[in-house]
Amino acid sequence: MLVNMTKILQKSKDGKYGVVAPNICNEDSARAAIECAEENRAPVILDLIYRVNPDIPLLAKLVIEMAQRATVPVALNLDHGSTFEEAIIAVRSGFSSIMVDRSSLPYEENIKEVAALVRIAHAVGISVEAELGHVGTGSQYDADRDAGLTNPLQAKEYVERTGVDALAIAIGTAHGKYVGTPYLDFSLLSKIYNTVDVPLVLHGGSGSGDENLARATREGITKVNIGTDLFQAGIDELVTNHASLKRAHEAYLMFALGYKKKLTHYMNLFGECGKADE
Repeated sequence: MLVNMTKILQKSKDGKYGVVAPNICNEDSARAAIECAEENRAPVILDLIYRVNPDIPLLAKLVIEMAQRATVPVALNLDHGSTFEEAIIAVRSGFSSIMVDRSSLPYEENIKEVAALVRIAHAVGISVEAELGHVGTGSQYDADRDAGLTNPLQAKEYVERTGVDALAIAIGTAHGKYVGTPYLDFSLLSKIYNTVDVPLVLHGGSGSGDENLARATREGITKVNIGTDLFQAGIDELVTNHASLKRAHEAYLMFALGYKKKLTHYMNLFGECGKADE
């Protein structure tokens, strides 16, 4: 069933478990993610970003149809919507959530642009995630890690002034593969969790370490974005078994198998398996 992302995250927040938000890029990855969620009876949030599939309206139609047929809660979220136009296209395409990413803008500009899109999205029953602080890239981890950490008091004001439904925070993770050892600031997470009322989101989950991520979901993170790890697992499965493949479609099935294995791992790690039936 296709649902508003807030319904998934509020239940996760109340139950003190995490929900994986796997990145998808096409029909195969979307189907693999939904199948995995059904097999594990877990809610799932599908993250889709423009740079991996520019024809989002077309792909959204297919994914929404699959989500509506699913027997577990599924949200379709625009990941890192970087322009007003991207957000509006996602709203018109039937997404149940949008992430409005203005984290690289000055604070007041961030608030102004996010608040405007919150008003539009809420008018049609769509939830909004935004980011305060800035999660950088793993390839520049030494430089990026401390540059954009989230300020707890600023986060409280930001949520109140924008009206967002979920807040992505920066506590030491990074997008992509790390160059260096990830260090998550759990003291900062605790301060934000005790200051902000809305569900908290962690970007840059891939490579951040099982112990770190499991602890983060126990201590206040409700949504964890995972992309690189899932796609790499799919590629690894395909490479390992390439000699046995006889037809082209078998390659897609093998990739999906690896993707689903890794996604199942994270669903178990975050404690969300079985939660769809509660």
